[in-house]
Amino acid sequence: MEDRRARVLVADDHAPLLERVVKTLAGEFSVVATVADGIDVMDANTAYHPDVLVIDLYMPGMSGLEVTASLRRSGSQVPVVCLSAYEDREMIEAAMEAGALGYVTKACLASDLVPAVHAALDGRRFVSVLFEPIPSPR
Repeated sequence: MEDRRARVLVADDHAPLLERVVKTLAGEFSVVATVADGIDVMDANTAYHPDVLVIDLYMPGMSGLEVTASLRRSGSQVPVVCLSAYEDREMIEAAMEAGALGYVTKACLASDLVPAVHAALDGRRFVSVLFEPIPSPR
């Protein structure tokens, strides 16, 4: 029987988090490969032809931002959802400018990763958290 679930490639260099991401996605999607290095993402994308990439922003070899930008420059349209521990506007904007459709903070992984992947597959943006500037005390 053929698995018709969307195919996801997951990239993160932190093994416990990688395992958590795979478990979070496993019920809804088919995780076709996991890699722990940004350079390996490029090769795995070519080898596995995933429907979406879930990629950590900070990895050895190439960062998630560099991988995403490189994919876009090469003409790849594979949707990208970035994972990050950082919840600041600059990182979110950098990810979107590089070509990502999703930005999920690791703190919100359990609640936001599956909806973010669905949104990316539909060509929609998804951002876990977007803080408004906190007014400075006067």
